[in-house]
Amino acid sequence: MTFDVASVRASYPALGDGTVYLDGAAGTQVPAVVIDAITDAYRTGIGNVGGSFAASRYSGEIVAGCRRAVADLVGGVPEGIVLGQNTTSLVYRFSRTLADTWRPGDEIVLSRLDHDANIRPWVQAAARAGAVVRWAEVDPATGELPVEQYDTLLGERTRLVAVTAASNILGTRPDVAAITAKAHAVGALTYVDGVHATPHGPVDAGALGADFYATSAYKWSGPHIGAVAADPALLETLHPDQLACSSDAVPLRFETGTPPFADLAGVTAAVDHLADLAGPGAGGRRERLLVSMRAVEEAEHELFGVMLRGLEELPGVTLYGKPARRTATAYFRVAGHTPPEVAGHLAARRVNVWAGHCYAWELTEVLGLRESGGAVRAGLVHYNDRSDVDRLLETIGELAV
Repeated sequence: MTFDVASVRASYPALGDGTVYLDGAAGTQVPAVVIDAITDAYRTGIGNVGGSFAASRYSGEIVAGCRRAVADLVGGVPEGIVLGQNTTSLVYRFSRTLADTWRPGDEIVLSRLDHDANIRPWVQAAARAGAVVRWAEVDPATGELPVEQYDTLLGERTRLVAVTAASNILGTRPDVAAITAKAHAVGALTYVDGVHATPHGPVDAGALGADFYATSAYKWSGPHIGAVAADPALLETLHPDQLACSSDAVPLRFETGTPPFADLAGVTAAVDHLADLAGPGAGGRRERLLVSMRAVEEAEHELFGVMLRGLEELPGVTLYGKPARRTATAYFRVAGHTPPEVAGHLAARRVNVWAGHCYAWELTEVLGLRESGGAVRAGLVHYNDRSDVDRLLETIGELAV
């Protein structure tokens, strides 16, 4: 099945403004169908769930539809999809809940490859529980997270292993399935941060061995909603703090307050959009998503090769990380210019990139970049094309010496 990037781009109103959006790792633009879904939800009339009137029933249908959509995207089941304000809030929710089961001397294993949202909540929860934090280290030359080190990090007191499915600055895709298999062998649970990985290829949370798999809709052309996929049976064993009159049913017991119903309608529309990126196909939504996201992965990989070669050929440009498997994400510096100066130069020419640590707090320290301001991040998503890459390289070339 072919991937028609011109057709994809035409469905995004924001892309018509002449700006090059290479900031997708911090949040993507949204297609018209998502905007319409959110607008239509408000236009139709929505009410809080649990009422006997039509607007309330409609809201309930929106929530149920969103759970089904996210389950199809990540390979979960609707009954195990926990929805929230964002994934950081959900990590805090689960870290506090899981820490209630830890005892002094228990251990958790974290990775310095991760976004701080999959590090700091666990560190803080461990400190309150008296648990020990052990660290999986990154090879600074390659950006890889060696699997073998987990053999010495894991033990009978290990309660949790948290790891990313893709680095949000280097793009590194560690062997998550191998890591989680080692974790399960000692009886530990696994929390996989799929925020940066999900937009760049097909996802099967079960095959990854993720007891919890986190994703953010705004990283894959949806609104600002976070979600965690888990086995409902596992969720039944956990008891988060909640209001006395709140539902104790799974997954509702993990969700606080009234959800943003219109945004949840937008999440469903975003998943439907992803399922059709490679064109209408046969089969259910899950099957179409797998086909479509494989096409996205291939298209991004080909275009990213052009970007990487172009950056490598520019004088004064230093690229960080060279993992064997990665998303289309580049992290680099330009000699003679600070990262904010490079990002500012690009912004003045309507090329959007990010500069700084990008919340990869531990990883930028490993790379020796944290104290000096990090680096510049440019990343591709499914709506980027060759002209975007050419603009980036041309504009950086104005600075390179």
